Amino acid sequence: MTVLQLDFGPLKEPIGFIKLLEWIFAIFGFATCGRFSGETAVSMRCKASNNTVTYSAAFHYPFRLNTVILVQQNTCNQTMNTYLTGDMSSSAEFFVTVAVFAFLYCLAALVLYVGYLHVYRDGNRGPIIDFVVTVIFAFLWLVCSSAWGKGLSDVKYSTDPEVLKNIVDACQLGFATCSAGSVSGMGSLNVSVVSCTLSFLPATHHPSLLS
Repeated sequence: MTVLQLDFGPLKEPIGFIKLLEWIFAIFGFATCGRFSGETAVSMRCKASNNTVTYSAAFHYPFRLNTVILVQQNTCNQTMNTYLTGDMSSSAEFFVTVAVFAFLYCLAALVLYVGYLHVYRDGNRGPIIDFVVTVIFAFLWLVCSSAWGKGLSDVKYSTDPEVLKNIVDACQLGFATCSAGSVSGMGSLNVSVVSCTLSFLPATHHPSLLS
């Protein structure tokens, strides 16, 4: 029967505890990446006026940096806008998508374990389906962790003020002198990568076939 039989005992067993860990790591993953916003800056001293001005650029998820203007045209005789470089949206969006779907699946699985464990264990169909889906998510976590790890490395490089000061046209053409400003910390993005890796580990030890 499919009658609700509430029992929190499975959360103390590997089958429920591991799924709970995956659920928590998934929350950390999409929350820390999807809600991130930061800022980077460079300082310019125009040789014609000898004035120093700091220009900043705000960037955020999904990190289409090549659409973010750092310095606008007509600055120190500059003839075009200077944009940040790179588009990391594909890896960032892939990571967040996997994290959201993993969150929803783990939530549904936890409800099944806690309220309908008798249905889950009625035959081999439930554990086998659970095992197959868990393996799929383990593979997706592995892929997206690699992709987003590389994407985050590119984000850090492309927003590094030491790198940006060398791409401003006015400075390259000798109309101004550029110096590195500051950049927002990316500790939360590091957490997203760690959460992705930690989500992969419990998925590879899921005991659903043994339940």
